[in-house]
Amino acid sequence: MYKHFFKRFFDFWIALIALICISPILIVVTIWLGLPRPLRKEGRKIRNWFHGWGNRAFFLQERPGKDGKIFKIIKFKTMTDERDENGELLPDADRLTKVGNFVRSTSIDELPQLFNVLKGDMALIGPRPLLVKYLPLYSPEQARRHEVRPGISGWAQCHGRNAISWTEKFKLDVWYVDHVSLMTDLKIICLTIKKVFIREGISEEGHATMEAFNGNN
Repeated sequence: MYKHFFKRFFDFWIALIALICISPILIVVTIWLGLPRPLRKEGRKIRNWFHGWGNRAFFLQERPGKDGKIFKIIKFKTMTDERDENGELLPDADRLTKVGNFVRSTSIDELPQLFNVLKGDMALIGPRPLLVKYLPLYSPEQARRHEVRPGISGWAQCHGRNAISWTEKFKLDVWYVDHVSLMTDLKIICLTIKKVFIREGISEEGHATMEAFNGNN
């Protein structure tokens, strides 16, 4: 009953109340990230005056949701759009700004996803929505993570976040799919709050975020 009805009911109202309560924080961070900031180009710093405010403050990207249905996730933007001479995006570590690093390390960048929860694309708790390009790489067992709505936080985030291997992360995601309950979600919420305060598992060792999934790692 909880998985198929009450979970969505609780998600909607908690997300709505949370958005109302944290709206001042969202406004301040939006303004902060939206301010023009220096970018690197061929060793020199230039000012990015040409991008719109929203392009600097928010990051929208297609992600697979429940049953693999594609939706657009919204997050605060922590990286620039700087590219190399071939038009390829620079490595994450080179694009992560000082402001973005703070927003990311405190998990503030995840807060706009509450709008995704309101829409029904996401849940408060569930496997994190990954990139669309990973869909063909999943094994049948790994693909089971899409049997439920993706979440802002999840069982894997409470057990290492980006600091654990993809194999372990998928095992934890599938474990959650098989053990969805009110008590499990409450436990994850408590563990998530603890992780945010101690800023643990934000990145994989040797990476600014996490190594890309290639179907083998």
